Amino acid sequence: MLMMEFRGTTFDRPEFNRLITDIENQKINMVITKDLSRLGRDYIKTGYYIENYFPENQVRYVSILDGIDTYSETVNNDITPFKAILNDMYAKDISKKIRSVFKEKQKQGEYLCSTPAYRL
Repeated sequence: MLMMEFRGTTFDRPEFNRLITDIENQKINMVITKDLSRLGRDYIKTGYYIENYFPENQVRYVSILDGIDTYSETVNNDITPFKAILNDMYAKDISKKIRSVFKEKQKQGEYLCSTPAYRL
């Protein structure tokens, strides 16, 4: 079984695309995530969905841990763009660190492949 991995740095994810389809078909009027980073880590597109797309489609967005609720006026809503930028920066920073570790392991001749799904 081939498993695909989708990251929050892209909005081209099958389940996110399904969410958008359901919003456009008026099946969904509220999106809830654990935190803002679960919606996405690209701050420009995250901002687009929260500030433009969801309101245009009468969709309420709630981020539980961040205390964001587009239905009510709160201070947390005002700092949402900054949280989105931090999520974006965090994703890029982790990516750089991981590439650096792999590069160093490669220089040292260490094994970099994953464990095979089978054994001989």
